[in-house]
Amino acid sequence: MSLFTAEVAVENQIFCAVLLFSWTVYLWEAYLAYRQRLVYRTTTHVPSELGKIMDAETFEKSRLYQLEKSTFSFWSGLYSEIEGTLILLFGGIPFLWKVSEGIIEHAGFGSDYEISQSLMFLLLATLFSALTGLPWSLYNTFVIEERHGFNQQTLGFFFKDAIKKFLVTQCILLPVTSLLLYIIKIGGDYFFIYAWLFTLVVSLVLVTIYADYIAPLFDKFVPLPEGELKEDIEKMARSIAFPLTKVYIVEGSKRSSHSNAYFYGFFKNKRIVLFDTLLEDYSPLNKEEKEDPSGNLQATTQDGSETENVDVKSKISSQHKKQGCNNQEVLAVLGHELGHWKLGHTVKNIVISQMNSFLCFFLFAALIGRKELFAAFGFYDNQPTLIGLMIIFQFIFSPYNEVLSFCLTVLSRRFEFQADAFAKNLGKAKDLYSALIKLNKDNLGFPVSDWIFSMWHYSHPPLLERLQALKDVKQD
Repeated sequence: MSLFTAEVAVENQIFCAVLLFSWTVYLWEAYLAYRQRLVYRTTTHVPSELGKIMDAETFEKSRLYQLEKSTFSFWSGLYSEIEGTLILLFGGIPFLWKVSEGIIEHAGFGSDYEISQSLMFLLLATLFSALTGLPWSLYNTFVIEERHGFNQQTLGFFFKDAIKKFLVTQCILLPVTSLLLYIIKIGGDYFFIYAWLFTLVVSLVLVTIYADYIAPLFDKFVPLPEGELKEDIEKMARSIAFPLTKVYIVEGSKRSSHSNAYFYGFFKNKRIVLFDTLLEDYSPLNKEEKEDPSGNLQATTQDGSETENVDVKSKISSQHKKQGCNNQEVLAVLGHELGHWKLGHTVKNIVISQMNSFLCFFLFAALIGRKELFAAFGFYDNQPTLIGLMIIFQFIFSPYNEVLSFCLTVLSRRFEFQADAFAKNLGKAKDLYSALIKLNKDNLGFPVSDWIFSMWHYSHPPLLERLQALKDVKQD
């Protein structure tokens, strides 16, 4: 066998191995989703252990919602897998690289401008991904989420939001990528150390500025008004030495009725953000029904303004009578979130992430010189750094990424139990118990899971397991 034949054989083996593993992972995920859909289809009555937690109507709503979401995920996942396979089989990556070369040459740049070509390639690739994903996103938002009472967006708002997200992403992604490629180019034998340090700094900066400068481009943030809730939050923060500086409410209700809460900031500058949909007293989705003289249902928000009565009846019937949690339940949820900080979960996750990032850059440095990796994906004459990053991080590291993802999921569940226990020790067990039930109801979470699907996917423990851990204290 000639050297050329041997090289071709290696290239084919790499390419086939990548495709085989990709489809193996997809089929495994599809099998797990199928098991969970069986649970959705067959569990049509509230199990006895859930009798005091969830009523039959909510149980049926959540079952149908999760079943439809799972079916949608199957078809969208199948499309993504087929699309990715066809791109690889028909040389979509080298083709797009050639298109990028033609565009920058037309702009007056030669083939020596690899970073400029890489940025054009990245722009075209993300644009392609956004366009092919658009129909799926539209269907998910305006069919599934709308049908089950979660969507609050208009079509105009959706497209405006999508364009804004794309532009903001490019404004961050392209400069960061260009600097990373430059560092790799000039870094010498130890470029992987400099590249890792650069990505570490970028990630810390983005975490620091996201909520103050990026998130407000999409949602309105207002300070939590003075009152009992704010005083209680500040008191709880002081009791555990949490360096709280500000508490915000974010207007999440303009896009969805799903709820959330989080904190951010480094060192002595911590802020808490509460979604308005989490707060029973602030959620504009808590509407009062009334009839106009013609007998049509209208909805009135808390400020007294009336919404349009087009399909209001179906909107109201699909939503719950009361959205969110009361003040004590909100405090319990925050007790859980602050538990993550007090127990060091945030720092541990950052350390794990950066250790993984360093390892990946180290292995990338060891593999970037292997021409057969590039040839396997259609790059025979050149080895662009950006393409090397894509091939190695996205394809070659796929098995490692799957194992790491599962391990992090297991670790996350452990952290969630610990954060629940922390809230329990703060005396919030009873309120957290009721808050978890309310949030599960508001978000139409289905409390029955296939054990393998749950083990592989759930970063948070199933509802019943969390409630059981709180139950003894609740009954005291």
